[in-house]
Amino acid sequence: MSRKKIYSTELKLKIISEYLDGNLGFEQLALKYHIGSTVDVRKWVAIYQKHGFEGLDKRSRTYTGDFKVSVVEYMHNAGTSLFETATHFNIPSKDSIKRWERIYYEEGKEALYKDRRGRIGKMGVKRPIKPKNDIQTNEDLLAEVQRLRMENEYLKKLNALVQEREKYKKPTK
Repeated sequence: MSRKKIYSTELKLKIISEYLDGNLGFEQLALKYHIGSTVDVRKWVAIYQKHGFEGLDKRSRTYTGDFKVSVVEYMHNAGTSLFETATHFNIPSKDSIKRWERIYYEEGKEALYKDRRGRIGKMGVKRPIKPKNDIQTNEDLLAEVQRLRMENEYLKKLNALVQEREKYKKPTK
């Protein structure tokens, strides 16, 4: 899986200004500057138009549960797409909104307040202790084992008797 290339803010501003000048479209700009996707160029222009220079500055962000709930509810009340919602709230990845939406509808709005970053730790998790078999269960098991042993002995003796009978029935020459 390839990592997404990170472009400098200066390059983004240069591409945006060329687009706003009206000389080139998204596809031509993506080809000219060797951008992997026209979606990136389109997203940069939309974010710049909505939030200005500050919108282009990518920082690692942590969102509160209230913010996530408001984003999902805004998207459905306003009828906007993932892309439009991400642009409106200046969220770098529409996949974040898609994940929030899934959690919202599968687990409820309260689930968006949980911190889900990182791997689940195994050190703090206590495994449930298996209950020890009580005396009655042990007695039942011992009785069943004894019954099965008796049944096994009975079948062995029966088999020996059948084989002995077969032996006498065969005529000898």
